[in-house]
Amino acid sequence: ARRLLGKVPYLNGGIFQQHQLEELYGDSIQIADAAFEKLFNFFEAYQWHLDERPLRNDNEINPDVLGYIFEKYINQKQMGAYYTKEDITEYISKNTVIPFLFDAARKQCRIAFEPVRTETRVGGISDPDAPVGGSVWQLLRDHPDRYIYDAVKTGAEFDLPEDIAAGIDDVSKRGLWNTPAPDEYALPTEIWREVVARRSRYESIHAKLSNGEINDINALITHNLDIRQFAQDVIENCEGPELLRAFWKAITQVTILDPTCGSGAFLFAALNILEPLYEACLDRMEIFLDDPQYNPFRNTPQHAPPRNVPQHAPPRLQTHSNPPRQHASKNPPRLRGGRGGNDFRKILGRIEQHPNRRYFILKSIIINNLYGVDIMEEAIEICKLRLFLKMVAQIDKVEQIEPLPDIDFNIQAGNTLVGYATYDEVEKAVTGKLDFDKAMQRIEEKAEDVEQLFNLFRQQQTELGGAVRSDDKEALQDKLNELEAELNFYLAGEYGVESKHLTNVNRGAQYNNSENAYQKWLSSHKPFHWFIEFYGILKEGGFDVIIGNPPYVEYNAVKRAYTVSNPELIKGGNVHSMITYRSLLLSHDNSYLSLIVPIALPSTDRMMDIRKILTNYAGIWVSNYAIRPGKLFTGAEQRLSIFIASRRYKKKMFTTKYTKWNSEERNYLFNCLQYHEWSQRITLRNVWPKFDISVAEAIFCKVVKQAISIAECLGNATSCTLYYKNTGIGYYIVVTQQPPMCYINGKQSSSSRETTLVLMDQKVLSVVHCVLNSSLFFLVYQQLSNCRDFNPSDIHIFRLPKSLLSEPALQNLSEQLQQSLETNSWFQTRHQQQTGEVRIQSFTPALSKSIIDEIDRLLGQHYGFTDEELDFIINYDIKYRMGLGN
Repeated sequence: ARRLLGKVPYLNGGIFQQHQLEELYGDSIQIADAAFEKLFNFFEAYQWHLDERPLRNDNEINPDVLGYIFEKYINQKQMGAYYTKEDITEYISKNTVIPFLFDAARKQCRIAFEPVRTETRVGGISDPDAPVGGSVWQLLRDHPDRYIYDAVKTGAEFDLPEDIAAGIDDVSKRGLWNTPAPDEYALPTEIWREVVARRSRYESIHAKLSNGEINDINALITHNLDIRQFAQDVIENCEGPELLRAFWKAITQVTILDPTCGSGAFLFAALNILEPLYEACLDRMEIFLDDPQYNPFRNTPQHAPPRNVPQHAPPRLQTHSNPPRQHASKNPPRLRGGRGGNDFRKILGRIEQHPNRRYFILKSIIINNLYGVDIMEEAIEICKLRLFLKMVAQIDKVEQIEPLPDIDFNIQAGNTLVGYATYDEVEKAVTGKLDFDKAMQRIEEKAEDVEQLFNLFRQQQTELGGAVRSDDKEALQDKLNELEAELNFYLAGEYGVESKHLTNVNRGAQYNNSENAYQKWLSSHKPFHWFIEFYGILKEGGFDVIIGNPPYVEYNAVKRAYTVSNPELIKGGNVHSMITYRSLLLSHDNSYLSLIVPIALPSTDRMMDIRKILTNYAGIWVSNYAIRPGKLFTGAEQRLSIFIASRRYKKKMFTTKYTKWNSEERNYLFNCLQYHEWSQRITLRNVWPKFDISVAEAIFCKVVKQAISIAECLGNATSCTLYYKNTGIGYYIVVTQQPPMCYINGKQSSSSRETTLVLMDQKVLSVVHCVLNSSLFFLVYQQLSNCRDFNPSDIHIFRLPKSLLSEPALQNLSEQLQQSLETNSWFQTRHQQQTGEVRIQSFTPALSKSIIDEIDRLLGQHYGFTDEELDFIINYDIKYRMGLGN
């Protein structure tokens, strides 16, 4: 073999172990050489790269292609799984991982996070409350523009034209605000109204930063600041070793889980967040050790007073996107962190045992920080392979290759929803069987043994030279299999499946009767017992950060494959809500959780239970995304939300509007997100509303406080009927006094998508007709609903001023609107397999916008809207509703 192939290095990693198919059928599998020859010829047609270089030719491939292959391989509609793009995974990862690291570092070194007060002369007057130096937050105050995204700052250096600026304080002078803005002021497709709003936000955030008002890491999420840059700057500029040590401990110990990891998109995003922070810590350690100006361990008494470094020395300002430098600048600002012992040399010395620093960093992250589970074994194999290739790419010569880490216990296949997650769940199952032989105590002791073996196994790969003995792994695997078999016995009983109480059962072992009920249950349900697979982590409370994109599929659709015995998990009836609940069980009091889910979770009645649990557990940031004109996932007709939950930040709720964007805006979509704190907590139903500014919440509150609801205006006079489409809502809600004409194969019929609303009399009909077509109603509807379906409950809860029912002008406006909608209607033709040709009358309400505006102005008088509020209502989403800015 050596003569034919040369010296083949030992790679380890578990990737070349016998596959399950080989274990089952290895003696009988025969594959002709010709099959491999065709495969190799196919691969040779491509130019393979292991690094992150940009791909320039169609035949170039890098490891990321494996993720795309997985995306195409799975049945997206059936599995409800979609490959998550990098901008989404980065946004979620940085706003969970970094806040947790700051919280953890703050516990170890509180003084560095507390503003230092001193008397500062301001206009000749002593100001004892002025924050200066010492605190990590001083970086925000001294360099506010550095942490505001460039997209938000676009055009801020130019004065607004006079005819645009005039409208800021005078609503009547906003005549040009809905026209496209020039490139020097605007982001692509922006109209002046958006430019002014974005500019106002920039000035507000800049002022808060400059005044020292932002001094909590979660505030960087709320204000959507460059949290990655800030984290790197804080580490690179920390003055004392205690602060550096606190960050190093947090970074190297943080546990990050994706409970439905697929091919690893979120795990790679987390790795990309952690890597520059590892690098920054190592850079700073070298500064302390090598430069006598900064080294507190050389030629300096251990308890010497702090050095007199200038307070306003420039920080080391290096962007996180640039490659890390060898050393920091000579005079960083003082971010106090105290003195400490000299353990940095030991850490830096470990790097020398590896091919290079980056290999050491990536290996450390993969072994110590990343954890994933997925029900698809193929996905797990791809995920592990991508992580291995990421490390191999750092090696220049074959002589540098060292055994790859074995991450079979970090990245595992199994059913996230089936199995025991916590001690309490195991205890309940065991005691339910009459625990005469102290089974719970025995299980705990075995789990402790497993954890000790796992810690040794991991230590062998990071600190003891990298060699992993196969007998150590086998011992660990045998212990795990023994525990799995015992817990499977209890779990199978909950499913009514009889099983032998087996111990010492090797994974993949065959039973005499492979078709028995127990084996079928194991195969279909793929139980995964978090309690033992990650015993050490759960014993400490749970994972620090949980992120991911769970499947969007109804539980009824997966019940043919497996069922979930825990009734708490089933609430909501969709796999994504079940994963959300499971994730909460796997977290602790200081954890951060963020998932991208259908907008149904924050917006529908069926998800009420999981919303209540989340709201009680944590502070919430929720951002909401449309599917027209742009969508987050190509091919997925899903309106989506991203929620971030901080268990430390309880009882706070921050929301965005229902965000729309054109394809040209995708590059800065997440950088321009704007959150608003839902302060008054008033709602018409128990949902998370969609506000992004205070005026939007103020309008909503005025609607909620009105005297009567539309439900009180309903009647049984069939002559007073309104017609509306019950799903597929776009930029307008269209309600008519006549049913839309519909022809099926040339014969007049009625549309199955139309629903009726019967009012008490003709006068009330005119009022409700105008209200339901108004921009006011559309705004509140989008604030409260899933923005797709138009249900009776969406109508009934809307509240009206009592005076509106006697407003005579609404009858005339109702007639004008109905005539305008009819005049501008057209027929849409579709060919359907079941029904044939369908022609249905469709409407273009944008052509009736002037009448709708008159309705909103009249409504504004009765609701008591200010000029600013009325302007917001009439121009809500105006760019997309009227096709402006293109």
